[in-house]
Amino acid sequence: MVKLPFINSIKFVDKLLFTKHLSIMLKSGIPLAEAISILTDQSRNAAFKKILLGIARDIANGQSLEKSLSRYPDVFDPLYRSIIAVGEEAGNLESNSEYLAATLQKTYEFRKKVQGAMMYPMLILVVAGLVGGGIVFFILPQLSALFKSLDVTLPLSTRILLWIADLAKNYGLIIIIVLLLSVSLFIRLISTARLKPHWHRFLLGVPVYGQFLQNSEMANFCRNMGMMLKSGLPIARALKVAREATYNLVFRSYVTDLVAAVDRGQTIEKTWSGAEKKYIPVIVPRMIGVGEKTGRLDESLLYLADFFEGEVDDMAKNLSSILEPAMLLVVAGFVAFLAFSIISPIYQFTGSVHR
Repeated sequence: MVKLPFINSIKFVDKLLFTKHLSIMLKSGIPLAEAISILTDQSRNAAFKKILLGIARDIANGQSLEKSLSRYPDVFDPLYRSIIAVGEEAGNLESNSEYLAATLQKTYEFRKKVQGAMMYPMLILVVAGLVGGGIVFFILPQLSALFKSLDVTLPLSTRILLWIADLAKNYGLIIIIVLLLSVSLFIRLISTARLKPHWHRFLLGVPVYGQFLQNSEMANFCRNMGMMLKSGLPIARALKVAREATYNLVFRSYVTDLVAAVDRGQTIEKTWSGAEKKYIPVIVPRMIGVGEKTGRLDESLLYLADFFEGEVDDMAKNLSSILEPAMLLVVAGFVAFLAFSIISPIYQFTGSVHR
């Protein structure tokens, strides 16, 4: 295994283009060693070019492509290597690499949809946080002296505002440091082996986002399993690879149960039909059961992958319309509170002057 310090500079799209071009060259009859050499010369990413040079050397020395790829596990995951290995063993590397390229393309598009769906709410939260922080730390301290000089009884909202202003003025730096440390500590805590499963279960229960996450996990699992089975990978081996490719620990435990059940000779439908698998939609075990009975499990899984990707796509399109009213209410409430707190004492002061 080779560890490269610049591995993070290699993007998913680099692997996608490499696989796509490799499949085209192999299908055209170009030998593997020559295809890798051509792709190495064409690569514009210096880090990825270095990896391809290593792969080209290994193949020239008589190693298999899968064996060479296994030296770079941070770039080529077990799922990728398994599809390549099956293709080499069966003598149909060109068709397996072609199918792998098509699947990576779908995965890339799916990731873009998920990232696009999360971009809008994250942008709104960041802008709202920056504006709110600017008001608290720069504007309110300027108004504090003015309000304290007014000879009127300040309303509760204004007193709260002044308390926040004084807090920001006297302890602003400490508050920022404490907030940053708290966020860092929270991230570390939910990353521990003890709390991570509970955090992942909590995320699945969050309204709207939980459903979005559930559909994303199901789409990834079904796509990966369908692709591996279609390429000729045995179901037991495919499940073990799919387990490693599953991020959410709740779903990973579901796949772990499948691995044990299949080893005992049970079906996927029976294993996932239990009430304890509450994050598995009812349609999944039923469709998988149809595939198991008809011998077309790969087709059923790929159909489910398309279905859940469509669900994620619909949720991504509707997410802004769901979040906009809630965010609008929060912003409107904050603006109303701020306006009332500032205008009310000024109005009281002008009224007392006229009297």
